[in-house]
Amino acid sequence: MPGRKLWSYVEIARHIGVQAETVRTYKRHGLLPHPDRVDAGYRPRWYPETIRHWARSRPGRR
Repeated sequence: MPGRKLWSYVEIARHIGVQAETVRTYKRHGLLPHPDRVDAGYRPRWYPETIRHWARSRPGRR
């Protein structure tokens, strides 16, 4: 949907209280949900609700 905010690694990191590099590591290890969109062919982006749902259900959450 046009105009909807998408989150990068930085916004996800801020939301879950870790460094952006930690989120990149989660992605490399398959621990993040699939991106909702990939910008410019390589930059993954997620809708906030996708990440909020994932954050609530992820193992080891604080």
